[in-house]
This record gives sequence, structure tokens and C-alpha cells, in this order.
Amino acid sequence: MRGAFACQRLRLKLWRRCALLFLLCWAAGWLVGSSFLFLVHRSVFSERCTDEGSHRILARLCLDYSKGVLTGDLCEDLCVAPKLVYKQCLYYDRGKKVIQADWEGQPVILKSKKGIFSSYQPLRLLHEVETQELPEAELLMMVALEVKNVLGLELSNNTMGPLWTRQKGIHWKAQVASMWSLLQQEEYIYFSLLQDFSKHVLRVIGSCGHFYAVEYLIAGHAWHKTIFPLEDTVGPSFTNTKSKVKAITDIALSFLDMVNHFDNDFSHRLHLCDIKPENFAIRNDLTVVAIDVDMAFFEPKMRDILEQNCTGDEDCNFFDCFSKCDLRIKKCGAERANNNLQVICDKIFRHWFSPSLRGPTISFPLQLQLQKAVHECAKPGPTDLKHQKTSLNSLSELYHLLQASQRELQKADG
Repeated sequence: MRGAFACQRLRLKLWRRCALLFLLCWAAGWLVGSSFLFLVHRSVFSERCTDEGSHRILARLCLDYSKGVLTGDLCEDLCVAPKLVYKQCLYYDRGKKVIQADWEGQPVILKSKKGIFSSYQPLRLLHEVETQELPEAELLMMVALEVKNVLGLELSNNTMGPLWTRQKGIHWKAQVASMWSLLQQEEYIYFSLLQDFSKHVLRVIGSCGHFYAVEYLIAGHAWHKTIFPLEDTVGPSFTNTKSKVKAITDIALSFLDMVNHFDNDFSHRLHLCDIKPENFAIRNDLTVVAIDVDMAFFEPKMRDILEQNCTGDEDCNFFDCFSKCDLRIKKCGAERANNNLQVICDKIFRHWFSPSLRGPTISFPLQLQLQKAVHECAKPGPTDLKHQKTSLNSLSELYHLLQASQRELQKADG
């Protein structure tokens, strides 16, 4: 009997060891398999940003220009002069090609959603006509329809100036085809339409085919203590603590100006659905600039995106924009539940105005007030008039506290 019991214990011990060994082998196999799938995924779905690849893309662009397929006000400087000189590949992300170049001594950024011109949808109308007698009104109507399709906005013909500057000549087809490729890029439309009305978007310098050039600004980074590299952007004078605190206060006020501007100064509110330091930059005067607006939507488009079928609130999240699920009809609300200010308070202001970043440059009571105001501002709330009023109060309170901080810093300098 004792022998049978000992044998049973031995079998149990062996079974446990085998089970443990099996689990270890399974875990190791899972890790190896996951790593393999990750590598395959990266190799299939992402593209490395290399100098060789970028030179190849620009060479193809210039070849198409020499054949008369495309044109633009920067093509001569890029392909013939050359005054627009390649510097480095910055990144390929979500298909977007972003390249740094030097234009007559000034850094600029070249952008395009796709690397090859022929990858864009052609304008069929161009193949149906052989002369320049293409009605201007018809072309403007097609531009307006494309803007409505991309942005959800209805624009009149007389507002198309920044998007449409047709010139007659032997290259008119290449010009129309080039403009049509640019109109298929949301960012280009945003920057072009808004640059005369907003200081908070990148300036468009020119274009060549499907590539457009914008001003060069250094993007922010979450790991940077001040988010924006002040020494590189503004100058070496921003090295001491007081100068950095003053700069952060000015930048925070510029963020509030941008929020107020995007909420109220256009025919429709502009929603930013991907708010992170990397999507913003600052100019030398500390003005905040939105440099990546792939996930920016005017109110009509935002409502279309949010109004989806749902079984819970989590189905109504679209990056940094979300609404609430109406469980009675299983439909997401068309109205956004949060707003630009809340997300900026949460993802940017918390970094600046937190207890761990207290310093002697601003009085302790004012620091506490700022931290409390940012904490309250970052709280999501219900989509009703009371919440909208709370958001306006947060904006006003933050303005007041940051301006008080400015006065304290100026008094300290005096």
C-alpha cells in the first residue's frame, strides 16, 4: 500500500514537471512566433525611410516633370537649377513621405501622401479634351466637390484662390493634373485654405507635382522636459530656469489662442483628433503651429465619423475624439463628448503644470492654482450646455492664471 502511494506521488510530481515544461515551451514558442509576425508585419506594411529611397522618389518626380506629365512652381528649382536640394529623409508614416530639403539656404519640408505621381487618381476629364477650352467654372466646381468630399465643407468658387491658380499655356494639362493630385491630400487642402486666415498652421511655400513644400519647424517631443526644444527653436538664451518658465507660459497661452481660434473663427469648428507633442511645433515668436493635421476634421465631417453603430461607449472612440453610445438605438452620438481644450490639458499642459515641475520662479499659490485648473480642464464630461459652459470657464480661468504668471515673471525681471 505504501509502495502504491509512493508511486502515485512520483507520477504526480512527474506530471507537474511535464506540465511546467509544456507551459515554458508554449510561452517560448509564442514569443518567437509573435516576434516573427511583428517582423513580417513591419516588413510588409511599413517602409523604411532611407536616403536611397528618397532620392529614387525625387528622381522619378523630376523624370515625370521632364516628360511634361506634372509641373509646379518649385519643379525648376528642384529638377533643373538646382536651388531646392535634398537633405535627408525624415519619416515615412501611414504612407506619407516627409523629406527635408534646403531651398536657397533655408530648410523646408517636402510632403506627399504617395511617392509616385501615377498612384493618385487621375482627373478623367483631362483625357476627354484636347484643347485648353476647358470651362473654368466646370473645373472650379470639381475642385469644390473634391473639397466637400475630403473636408465635408461646401465652399463657393470665389474662395478657391489658394487651391486653384490655373495658367494657360502648353503645360496646362500637367498643371491641372498636378493640382488634382494635391487636392487628394487632406493636409495640403487644410494648409492652403487656412494659411491666409490662421497663424496656427504651416505655411505652404510651393509645389512640384504631388509634392508640396511647407516651412521647416522642429516638432515637439513628449520626452523633452519643455516639450519643445527651446534652445534649437528660439535660441541659446533660453537655458536658465526663468527663461524656460516664461517661454512655457507664452507657449501655453498660444495653445489657448489656437483652441479659441479653431473653435470660433471658421464657419465650422475644427476638431483635432490626434493631439500629441509631435504634431505641433513653435515658431521663433513662440506661436504654436499644427504641423500634422491628418486627423483634423471640421464639424460636418466629425459628425459623420462619430455617428456609427455601437454596443458601448468604447465603440464611439476615434483617436482623441469620442462621443457616447445611445444604447436604445445602438448608435454613437454625432456630437463630440470631449473637446480640443480637454485633450491639450491632458496631454500637454499636465506635463508642464504638475507638482514634480514646481520651481521658485512663480509663487507657490499660483502654481497650485494652475495645477488645479489644468486637472479640472482635463476631465471629460457629458455633452450638454452645462459642460460647454464649464469648458469656456476652464479656458477663461487658464488665460487668467497664465497671464498672472506672465506678470509675476515680468515683475521679477524688473
